[in-house]
Amino acid sequence: MIPPSIRVLFLLFFLPFCTFAQDASTLVAKLSAKMNQVKDYSVQVRIQSQIPLINIFPVNGTVYYKQVDKFRIIAKGIAILPKQGFTDLAQLLSKKERYSAISTKTEQVNDVPLQVVNLLPTDETGDLILVKLWIDSTKDLIIKSQTTTRSSGTITANYQYGKQQAIGLPDILVYTLDVKKFKIPKGLATDINRTNIPTKAQPKTGKITLTFTNYQINKGIDDKIFKN
Repeated sequence: MIPPSIRVLFLLFFLPFCTFAQDASTLVAKLSAKMNQVKDYSVQVRIQSQIPLINIFPVNGTVYYKQVDKFRIIAKGIAILPKQGFTDLAQLLSKKERYSAISTKTEQVNDVPLQVVNLLPTDETGDLILVKLWIDSTKDLIIKSQTTTRSSGTITANYQYGKQQAIGLPDILVYTLDVKKFKIPKGLATDINRTNIPTKAQPKTGKITLTFTNYQINKGIDDKIFKN
């Protein structure tokens, strides 16, 4: 039998971790509930890519999304987006058994205290390794996310909100990515002008900025649009 003094010490040590886990689960549940309000949407998007060794003009297009994993962008020109972008987080949060949520700390970002939560996928053999979220708990909004996968390394996303803040859809989304891990679609390689920068001077990260306007939310989208 464990002596009472040892049991007390154990509880004092373990209780904070239980509290953090509960807080993390509550935060993520609120985020998931907010995201679930959006069954589908279409939105105009302007994509500006700053990828080392690549010169590509801004592109305008339309994004289509439908819960939980249907996504398509139709653009005039070359649209470069990270593989783990719009649907990975929604898919992960759609079922609680797919992840474990762990609170780690609080960070000040632009004078706003954000709760940092790690999401550990329960599928240890999948491509997704870790999702890290910086959450504004007073507004139930993701301010920053960091997604780490086996295939594409780590991609960070910063979110800026406007009129659609109440349902968690951003006006501006800025991806920062690892250039070495980022894969340019093979079919587009011949259409891209590569610059001549000495290897040692190459930046290690690139940025892709998406600016969204004119959201059309929960209007219904035919599945045919995702098949082409």
